[in-house]
Amino acid sequence: MNLHDKVAIVTGGASGLGLATVTRLVEKGAKVVIFDVNEAKAKEAVDQLGENVRYALVNVADDESVQQGINQAIKAFGAIHISVNCAGVGTAGKTIGKKGVLPLEAFTKVVGINLVGTFNVLRLAANEMKNNEPLTDSGERGVIINTASVAAFDGQMGQAAYGASKAGVAGMTLPVARDLAEFGIRVNTIAPGLFLTPMADSLPENVMTKLAESVEFPKRLGRPSEYAELATFIMEHEYINGEVIRLDGGIRMSPR
Repeated sequence: MNLHDKVAIVTGGASGLGLATVTRLVEKGAKVVIFDVNEAKAKEAVDQLGENVRYALVNVADDESVQQGINQAIKAFGAIHISVNCAGVGTAGKTIGKKGVLPLEAFTKVVGINLVGTFNVLRLAANEMKNNEPLTDSGERGVIINTASVAAFDGQMGQAAYGASKAGVAGMTLPVARDLAEFGIRVNTIAPGLFLTPMADSLPENVMTKLAESVEFPKRLGRPSEYAELATFIMEHEYINGEVIRLDGGIRMSPR
């Protein structure tokens, strides 16, 4: 897909991996609508990136909220060709911890945002993409990129909810790609390792150093721009479909 003048929605697009992806898309000549719950950050991103970026206040786990965001994107730019799902939460909690059993609502909140929210956005975005005119000779009409995590494969202690949610995102990649193939919509997932996101920035320097040392090579945390580069590469490479790609410097997470 040639990204120039294409329209993308990016959930969690006001910060971290999402903001890096929005920035990269704009550099490629795309138009982007940020879906986020942080209005201040979203406004800041729009002011910084210019007229080809808009935002919508969207709760990804709520179908009405997502549909309103979709409608805003269509009204602003006339179509949706790309959906990148970066919105997520990483609340930790052991199954049985010092304060007792993990509350069920803590588990369902993480799964609701990370897994259900991802599916909620992609299904409604795909419903618009199927109406696009073919963009290539093979009939491509859209691209969806979801965000899992290495925790989907080697989740640590306290990551039952997070690992389960991200494993679900990875696990639905191929079935959804198969579901949407008839419409010319590709579906892929990126599974990042340890990245320099706002969450990581809040950690003490000694903790950051230890985390970096756990990466095989290079001995550092990933840069959000590297996630964005992979995301746009997938968008532009028509033969990548139904795939989950780890982006992690070769790390395999320890139990704790």
